[in-house]
Amino acid sequence: MAGIADVIASIPQPVQWGLIGLGAFVLASRVLSYVWLILELFILSGTNLRKYGPKGSWAVVTGASDGLGKEYAKQLAAKGFNVVLVSRTESKLEALASELSSVQTKILAMDFSQDSEADYARLAELVEGLDVAVLINNVGQSHSIPTPFISTEKKELQDIVTINCLGTLKTTQLIAPGMVQRKRGLILTMGSFSGWMPIPYLATYSGSKAFLQHWSAALAGELKESNVDVYIVLSWLVCSAMSKVRRPSMNVPTPGPFVKAALSKIGTGSTQNMAYSYTPWWTHALVVWWIEKTIGFGSKIGIHFNLQSHKDIRARALRKAAREAKKA
Repeated sequence: MAGIADVIASIPQPVQWGLIGLGAFVLASRVLSYVWLILELFILSGTNLRKYGPKGSWAVVTGASDGLGKEYAKQLAAKGFNVVLVSRTESKLEALASELSSVQTKILAMDFSQDSEADYARLAELVEGLDVAVLINNVGQSHSIPTPFISTEKKELQDIVTINCLGTLKTTQLIAPGMVQRKRGLILTMGSFSGWMPIPYLATYSGSKAFLQHWSAALAGELKESNVDVYIVLSWLVCSAMSKVRRPSMNVPTPGPFVKAALSKIGTGSTQNMAYSYTPWWTHALVVWWIEKTIGFGSKIGIHFNLQSHKDIRARALRKAAREAKKA
């Protein structure tokens, strides 16, 4: 201890005061950032959806037949938006459209994995002349179970990139020009913690979501001057067919509360490292803040943790498959 005291005493006093000031500044900035995060999560409201279009304007929702997409469609309809429902299964789209009887609906059965130019032409024809105020890029696919990259089936690789990346880009390129022309609009793309913190054994899905995060932020910069807001919505697990989690908890919400938070917190996320992104569910947002302010996103520690946890998830999934195979 005496040696440390001697070292400190040897530092010129102005330098000591400078270091103390720097430490105080860093500490104060962290405290203020955390206080602002709490305010955004629990007190402050996000941008009102009416900024993007009046009642009777349209919202386009991809991946609309199940989970988060279905919930986005229902909540946007409840707010007075007519809805274009795009997903693979026509019967599910028809059933959802019948639920949304208070507004106008249009449906398009479209398998994004096919990357069919004819399908995109049908989508362009369907939205032609509509005042599309909101686009929800929700369509997506993950791996069936956590799998090493070198063992991943080629079709799964192709489908993930085609659906998550090309599907989102091509849909946005159809819808965004009308928003730019009208000088208003909102583009929300569903992101993931796996695009923020790399996840071994979900490498292709993780990479596709990281691509969307950077693409969305870049697009936000391009369209800001046209008064079109672009955000990526970060989330950890939500109860859905994709996550395969059926039991909700404080950390794993059902689609209803999650989408309610996402639509009420648009434009928040000012404490996050990546611009034009926000994490609407409060427990997810707290995790993001602590990781970004400590080990950092994309850190070796985080990647190692994800590797171990997804090895375990894969082992449990394989054991379950083996048990079911014996029963058959």
